[in-house]
Amino acid sequence: MSAIKAQPKTNRGNFFEDFKVGQTIVHSTPRTVTDGDVALYNALYGSRFAVQSADSFAQSIGYPQAPVDDMLVFHMVFGKSVPDISLNAVANLGYAEGRFIAPVFVGDSLSATSTVIGLKQNSNGKTGVVFVRTTGTNQREETVLEYVRWVMVKKGDLDAPAPETVQPELADSVAPELLGTCVPPLKLSEWNNAASGSPFRWGDYEVGEKIDHIDGMTVEEAEHQLATRLYQNTAKVHFNRHSEKDSRFGRRLIYGGHVISLARALSFNGMANAFHIAAINGGRHIAPLFAGDTVYAWSEVLDKQPINGRDDIGALRMRLVATKDKPCSDYPLRDENGAYQHGVILDFDYWVTVAR
Repeated sequence: MSAIKAQPKTNRGNFFEDFKVGQTIVHSTPRTVTDGDVALYNALYGSRFAVQSADSFAQSIGYPQAPVDDMLVFHMVFGKSVPDISLNAVANLGYAEGRFIAPVFVGDSLSATSTVIGLKQNSNGKTGVVFVRTTGTNQREETVLEYVRWVMVKKGDLDAPAPETVQPELADSVAPELLGTCVPPLKLSEWNNAASGSPFRWGDYEVGEKIDHIDGMTVEEAEHQLATRLYQNTAKVHFNRHSEKDSRFGRRLIYGGHVISLARALSFNGMANAFHIAAINGGRHIAPLFAGDTVYAWSEVLDKQPINGRDDIGALRMRLVATKDKPCSDYPLRDENGAYQHGVILDFDYWVTVAR
């Protein structure tokens, strides 16, 4: 009698050859957002936007309570996708077509689903790029967030044939008419500039303006480990120093979303009334960040648009640039040859809503 082979019960994660265009993956472990999550997020980044910091401020302008920080929502949804999409990743490469569609509050439960929309094997035959569209929903199955990301993933079987290349066409930016859906009508008469931290409203910003956010934050090893655990992000490149000791860098990479949150928190100094991330147009992680590096940030106003005839909020399209160990005053993004300057770690294109 032949022995029965047991079915593996552990998850090795998907490798590049495991993905198929059109494949839909329902990610495990719904997550209820708690006050503890919000407190830990604030402890990690020190974000000071008044709408997300105080129920009293949020309620005074029309919210039922303080909404959860947009990037915390993003990270929680992103983290759900990691065991299925990027557990065996080399690096997350970029984002596009991101929309924050409905507000999330403490007590809401988040789930995530991803669809594979593109595949491209790299010329080295050892890795490939996977494009996915991820959707985050709440307990009422309402979509709260959607975005596209692309990630470089290792091949498990180097002899597996390369799939047909499918490179999705992605919009350069989210259209202004799609913005602002998760901001209720605001009572601007109750907007308190002293409490929010700035007198500057939507009308005070001009296209082409650059803002040096001045402050810097040094990243500690424990902080980025707490962050990845908070988001249940299990990617080996962030979690497992033992497995990464023989990698290109020889140590753990700091999760790219950690950099975005650091830069967003730093942007408060100069953009305190830009209280809501409405959309992610695109983003690139230019270079790795490691514990001990200090992050600085500056922003450039790329566009300025009204929102659906509303007179309480307007939209600014911003380029948010983060650098490591280089203060940003008069710091160019690219050199004379068009290459990113040494020290640039993030180039992030997004829409924010600003009180008018």
